Amino acid sequence: MAKESMKARERKRIALVEKFAAKRAALKEAGDWDALQKLPKNSSKVRVHNRCQLTGRPRGYMRQFGICRNQFRDLALDGRIPGVKKASW
Repeated sequence: MAKESMKARERKRIALVEKFAAKRAALKEAGDWDALQKLPKNSSKVRVHNRCQLTGRPRGYMRQFGICRNQFRDLALDGRIPGVKKASW
């Protein structure tokens, strides 16, 4: 389980990215690199890191489900993810 401060920091980054997305795009289009440098660092889309929605774990993230591999396995074995079943042959 990730610390609450890490989860909060990531939520803040996501909010900044959404807030400045249009402005960053306009500045890039105009080629105004000096004004782009003055925007907050965390408003860059590159700085956002995918985290598990349930635990906040940063590694082993599965994009299709939005959760980490550990939580995916637990939920799949419990039958809480529709269309997913354990492979056996």
